[in-house]
Amino acid sequence: MKKLLATLALGLGLVFASGVAMAEDAPATPAATAASAAEAPAAAPAAAPAPVPNKGDTAWMTVATILVILMTIPGLALFYGGLVRSKNMLSVLMQVFVVSSLIYVLWVLYGYSVAFTSSNPFFGTFDKIMLKGVTVESLGATFSKGVYIPELTFVAFQATFAAITCALIVGAFAERMKFSAVLLFCALWFTFSYLPVAHMVWYWDGPDAITDAASLEKVTAAAGWLWAKGALDFAGGTVVHINAAVAGLVGAYMVGKRMGYGKESMAPHSLTLTMVGAALLWVGWFGFNAGSNLEANGLTALAFVNTLVATAAATLAWIAGEALSKGKASMLGAASGAVAGLVAITPACGFVGPGGAIIIGLVAGLLCLWGVNGLKRMLGADDSLDVFGVHGVGGIVGALLTGVFAAPSLGGTGVYDYVANAANPDYNILGQVWIQAQAVGTTIVWSAVVSLIAYKLIDLVIGLRVSEEEEREGLDISSHGETAYHR
Repeated sequence: MKKLLATLALGLGLVFASGVAMAEDAPATPAATAASAAEAPAAAPAAAPAPVPNKGDTAWMTVATILVILMTIPGLALFYGGLVRSKNMLSVLMQVFVVSSLIYVLWVLYGYSVAFTSSNPFFGTFDKIMLKGVTVESLGATFSKGVYIPELTFVAFQATFAAITCALIVGAFAERMKFSAVLLFCALWFTFSYLPVAHMVWYWDGPDAITDAASLEKVTAAAGWLWAKGALDFAGGTVVHINAAVAGLVGAYMVGKRMGYGKESMAPHSLTLTMVGAALLWVGWFGFNAGSNLEANGLTALAFVNTLVATAAATLAWIAGEALSKGKASMLGAASGAVAGLVAITPACGFVGPGGAIIIGLVAGLLCLWGVNGLKRMLGADDSLDVFGVHGVGGIVGALLTGVFAAPSLGGTGVYDYVANAANPDYNILGQVWIQAQAVGTTIVWSAVVSLIAYKLIDLVIGLRVSEEEEREGLDISSHGETAYHR
């Protein structure tokens, strides 16, 4: 009997346990569900993810920045160095090297802030002096809405532009200017010419700030003066090349001609190095032009292809012009033609099609050949390494022809409408060329005035030119106590 009662009790326990388990697994009734929902707190809406830099674009812009450094050191240094006489080789290398170093530091101290913060149409502010507030989390806008790179990447990329612009100028007064005067001039000119022109042409709040016509009007009111006018300069035709070329031409007048100019041979001492420098410039220029899109996309590819073909076309045009006028095509002509093409396509590279790029290259090659011969004689200045003949003429040609070949009817991209998120179908070639001419004229006048004042001040304080004895000895020995070649 006891065993029977124990067995029954065990069975009843198992049945009870099974029922409890089934009740827990059974679906809840509507009433129970409603009660549970009432007791549970309401779920918070999902927060929008914080914007982050695009890793692919960041990687590309890092490479592009390195390529622009390659353009300057060693590209421009070797290109210029090969063009001077052997006794001045190291002085040119030193000027390009140290000017670049100086500008990199000044860019971080105050240059970036003055060029790329909002204050008025001509100057920025000191809000980001010493890169105040720029951290590893800070974002820099690209030309596409919602696409970013680190602001520090943008800072570094733009620093290389400022450095090579100042370094370009030294070719105009090579072989005769004091090293201290070169550095002081570059510091003054960078502050009062490069930074304002960069602000006028390139500064705006970015595409994310434009959502409708009212916001576009607000952005335009706060933007740089020439950007607000609609000037097109993809990678620096006005900011870099015309700006530097005018400063160089004024310097050639102010410093005076080299001793023996027009009487003694001043032929390049190493066209081999000049060719190497030109090749490095061409390679580095892909970072300069294609990198100026700030992203890695189809427009970057367009700028890349245009840089390739315009440079090639200008090379062919220059040596063809030489062959027709002098009977022979030269290595110096090929290298100079390549640089002329690179300069001319710079403002246009992201706005024109490859056909337009080839035409720009052909025109630039021929006109820059005239610039270093006929125009140079007309101007009467000893522009030692033809900074104005190549960078001035090429920059003007490229800036004006950008207005022509950016037209969609000629294969260009037109002008982008950030409100409609599409190219504006209403493109007026004559109207855009007039805007381009205003940008060219503004840059010429601004740079000329700043340069004239800066040279005058420096001449009063420390003097511009080395002594006659030092110039005859060569700046390598007299300024730096070294020689490029030991005999």
